[in-house]
Amino acid sequence: MTTATNIVTLTKDDGANPLDGVTKLGIGASWDTTTGGSGGLMGFARKARGTDLDAFAILMSGNDPVRLAGLDVSDPLQNGAVTHSGDNQTGHGDGDDELIEVDFTRVPPQVTSVVFVCAAYKKGSDFRKAANVSFKVYDSSGGSTAQVADIWPSLLGSGNAIAVAKAVRAGSSWTLEVINERGTVRQGDQDSLLRFAVGK
Repeated sequence: MTTATNIVTLTKDDGANPLDGVTKLGIGASWDTTTGGSGGLMGFARKARGTDLDAFAILMSGNDPVRLAGLDVSDPLQNGAVTHSGDNQTGHGDGDDELIEVDFTRVPPQVTSVVFVCAAYKKGSDFRKAANVSFKVYDSSGGSTAQVADIWPSLLGSGNAIAVAKAVRAGSSWTLEVINERGTVRQGDQDSLLRFAVGK
């Protein structure tokens, strides 16, 4: 993947995008609230309440999930290697609702990949109440941040979770691959979320 000023849309067909020269990568998740077809007072209340989706980074050692960033875990390695901006429970506001950043220079060697997942994870949340779900890819190397790509999830499929992409260690460098697969996790069940990331 290049750091050109033109923003590209990454897809599964692109395969592994080399992150040559990228030392700090960001994945931002954003979404809007939809009424889900409800009009009148119920639709207005639903829009005002917002929609709660959750973005996660699951750190893998081979096929074993070893750390999780998301919800109230903002720095799972406690060294700034993988950080999460915090839990946005409404989707209201401009820009990214939740942001995960990976500083590859700080990721320990036993972490072989990082899987990025977005889910209607909390009990009562619903992907069908979210619209315009999108993921922005940022290059924050060298102290400045620029969006270099985006990933649009498919509107087809079912389930309350989507495996968005994964960063994979490739020798001394990394690649970024789009996964874009829907699936189901048990709401509030961390084990189910981790199993969803295995093999992606």
